[in-house]
Amino acid sequence: MFAMTLWLGNTAYLYLTVAFSQMLKAIMPVAVFILGVCVGLEIMSCKMLLIMSVISFGILVASYGELNINWIGVVYQMGGIVSEALRLILMEILVKRKGIKLNPVSLMYYMSPCSAICLFIPWIFLERSKMDTWDFHVLVLSLNSLCTFALNLSVFLVISQTSALTIRIAGVFKDWVVVLVSALLFAETKLTIINLFGYAIAIAGVAAYNNYKPKNSENIKLVSLSPVKSDKEPGKPW
Repeated sequence: MFAMTLWLGNTAYLYLTVAFSQMLKAIMPVAVFILGVCVGLEIMSCKMLLIMSVISFGILVASYGELNINWIGVVYQMGGIVSEALRLILMEILVKRKGIKLNPVSLMYYMSPCSAICLFIPWIFLERSKMDTWDFHVLVLSLNSLCTFALNLSVFLVISQTSALTIRIAGVFKDWVVVLVSALLFAETKLTIINLFGYAIAIAGVAAYNNYKPKNSENIKLVSLSPVKSDKEPGKPW
């Protein structure tokens, strides 16, 4: 699933602008929640359903305001989102049900070689023959790889020093920075008022999800740790 996320997500950039791709990624909590409900990791509630509806509505408004929308790119991006959601669900199953404890650095140590093998197979059939005509920038690729490693390391350090909620809130700020900076750097990125309005709605939904999810998880944990009352009195049989 990690390999599929990289493949489909990066392919989407061939058809969509960086800003619009980032807007579509705001629907990630919806995909994770729906799949989590299907496998029993999440519990459906009216409040969560409302939050998911707000995020979905915001993405629809942002998509409606996109001037140069390419549906092939949208399909690729949505495929990458579903793959990433499945990856997160599988990781949660490994941690909660299988008891595997790995930090992001150790996780990348095990996952990266497996993902490289999974990507090597489609590379042979789809990209190997085209690489002779590519303008391959080794420096850009090296810097991209370095940034990816730094991102995973920083996530581990931030969570270890603060909390998961802090990294979620920082992620919302990061999304806005990516959208605005890409609009300044790339001439093909044309942001409209409808774009920004829809994305603001989606981000508000994501912020509500980030605020509600930790509290909900804490309440579930407190209930599971509370003592179970019994009708059995001391000294008397059942």
